[in-house]
Amino acid sequence: MSIGRVNRTKGIALAAITSTAVAAGVFFIQGAADADPKPTLEQARKQVAALQEKAGAIGETANDLTGQITAAQTRVNALKAGIAKQQTQVDAVKQQIGSLAVAGYQTSGISTTAQLLLSTNPDQFLSQASTAQAFAGQQNSALRRFQVAQGKLTDLQASEQTELAALKAVQAQQDALKKQIQDNLDAAQKVLDKLSADERKRLDEEAAKEAEKSRAQRPTRGGDRTSEDKNLPNVPASARAQIAINAALSQLGDPYVWGATGPNSYDCSGLTMYAWGKAGVSLSHSSKAQAGEGRRVSRADLMPGDLVFFYTPITHVGIYLGNGRIVHAPRPGKSVEISPLDENPYNSAVRPG
Repeated sequence: MSIGRVNRTKGIALAAITSTAVAAGVFFIQGAADADPKPTLEQARKQVAALQEKAGAIGETANDLTGQITAAQTRVNALKAGIAKQQTQVDAVKQQIGSLAVAGYQTSGISTTAQLLLSTNPDQFLSQASTAQAFAGQQNSALRRFQVAQGKLTDLQASEQTELAALKAVQAQQDALKKQIQDNLDAAQKVLDKLSADERKRLDEEAAKEAEKSRAQRPTRGGDRTSEDKNLPNVPASARAQIAINAALSQLGDPYVWGATGPNSYDCSGLTMYAWGKAGVSLSHSSKAQAGEGRRVSRADLMPGDLVFFYTPITHVGIYLGNGRIVHAPRPGKSVEISPLDENPYNSAVRPG
């Protein structure tokens, strides 16, 4: 065997060994990444809370798009109604033109003008500039009405297509956000799945106790305080604000569910919308939108019933109770509860109504 052949053989063997080693290394690294260490109970609690909080924030962004989708759908429906009405007018004028053509034929025989009028392609008819000169009196008037009516119809149809395209784009954005919500909730569940059955049971029991504690703070019939809510702020509020406060407090312990507005579950803006709705004030189902649906008030001037917003950009809202406390639907995995005002980064506040 020649020296060159030996070197080539050694080179092939070395390449094979190297390739195998690299592959094994990649497998080892990937395996290590997949085999994340089991978190402690406290680590799992924090990781799950962070993922659920992120899902809630994304949910409020999706809620804001719901308002845009509703408005766009309303515009599309209005355009559809306008198109149907305009089409009726176009058809009526076309029928009149046809009648004029028949009358012309009966008096002077079929003419080029009549042939154009009876054409199955009105656009071709309209494109013939010389045709307009062939009409007089009622014929010219009918032609002009047809041109105007057809032009309006074309404009409405173009507007409808523009609105439909915009609507589909926003719906696609919301669908992507919904997927992100679910991805975060799935990730939180994967963290929980790494815990032992006893650890998961402990977390479930903690959540149940928190919900029960919140339910015990609900006002009694008529809005009276119970023996379990001694720490609940008792600050005077305006008549409408008190109605909203009582409505929100009556939901204490109800679970957070994204997109829910009651009567048994809520997201943060769903709760505030529900509560102030009981007081006769209509709010959007979006914390970002609600921030513009009232009179701005400074933190120093907060009064019970005011809507308080958190994070920048705004992704959370609660109702101020007084004494530095709010009632809110915190995030997935939690229930409607009373919390300190400073539990989340403060942004702004408005006074509805």
